[in-house]
Amino acid sequence: MGRITVSSPKVMAPLRALNSGKPYAEQIKPFNFILSCHVAKLGHPIGADPERFHLIAPYETDPRQWEKLRWIDQYSGKRYRITASGPHGSRTVARVKSYGDVLREYEFHPEAKCADPSGTPCTKRTIGLLGRRHVTIDGITYIGKESNFAEEVEEQSLFDPRNAYTEYRDPQRDEWATKILPKLKAMPLRALMERTGLARIDAPGDTDRV
Repeated sequence: MGRITVSSPKVMAPLRALNSGKPYAEQIKPFNFILSCHVAKLGHPIGADPERFHLIAPYETDPRQWEKLRWIDQYSGKRYRITASGPHGSRTVARVKSYGDVLREYEFHPEAKCADPSGTPCTKRTIGLLGRRHVTIDGITYIGKESNFAEEVEEQSLFDPRNAYTEYRDPQRDEWATKILPKLKAMPLRALMERTGLARIDAPGDTDRV
């Protein structure tokens, strides 16, 4: 369970139904706190899209009330209940993570930065002395120091972190110029003709090309 801030119209929109008919003093307002929960693996309600599903509810400090709340999916506006028991969710109930679930995940989580004694990347079952993995630069992408949706990534309402960063692409360093074209130039002409199905073209003043 987490506490987040109503910091954008996208967060505020699903809460309009809760505010309807209430005095202004009792409404959820911009920059108020609300609750957010983290759904367990296979815990999403039947028919819900795991990539576009995030439950929020009015702020409540008493944990005994959390399962009684009607939680709202930020994307569809549908309402669900939550539970921390059972293996999965149902059509109207989402199975959310408990502290026990988080601890069990930590015990068996893979460590992406480390390798096992043989140099193989770690998995959930790796044991023994771990070492740092060697890093090879595959490409360079320039991003701004600002982040458009840092809070959404942290609260898991935005599932693809790439959507949170502003990228500045250099056309001279794109994948075609840095990877594909150099490999094509290094290939023998016959192999290139066989793989592309293109015929060789001879023109006055031209060297062999396809």
